Amino acid sequence: MVRKIVVYPDKRLKQRSKEVVDFNNELHLLLDDMNETMLAGNGIGLAAIQIGVPLRVLLINLPDEEGNQYPENLLEVINPVILEKRGSTTYTEGCLSVPDYYDDVERAEWIRVEFYNRHGERQEIEADGLLAIAFQHEMDHLDGHLFIEKLSFLKRKKFEKEWKKKQKELQKSSK
Repeated sequence: MVRKIVVYPDKRLKQRSKEVVDFNNELHLLLDDMNETMLAGNGIGLAAIQIGVPLRVLLINLPDEEGNQYPENLLEVINPVILEKRGSTTYTEGCLSVPDYYDDVERAEWIRVEFYNRHGERQEIEADGLLAIAFQHEMDHLDGHLFIEKLSFLKRKKFEKEWKKKQKELQKSSK
């Protein structure tokens, strides 16, 4: 089932998510709904808090060169912890909770992450490039942070001004 995405400045996005303790059917349903929601929104990643569920759960499914996302490439990530990070890279990021806004964010270039799958089995992955960016972006959500918080003071001010203007325009057009 496609669920409604929580959009900035909703206070739930500032919430720190709780560890998953039960790897049960309820969790499996959440993962399935998150995947449908992410695909419907043309996203490559989604944290549970983005659909209003404060659990340390995220999904990542990177598209191929043609933009296709395949079920076998879906990463279901529960209770992730970054064990190691190296380097620095800048990537233009967007977010389903901050629609139609993109900006450059600096993050670690390479990471090693420990997490659990839907069955509670421990996993470990090394990631670089877009996968490393996506992990860090989604893990920020689990701690109540958005990518816009990583922007410089001036870029953040510019974003806030543009965002408020856009919200006013949306309110006018919906009347």
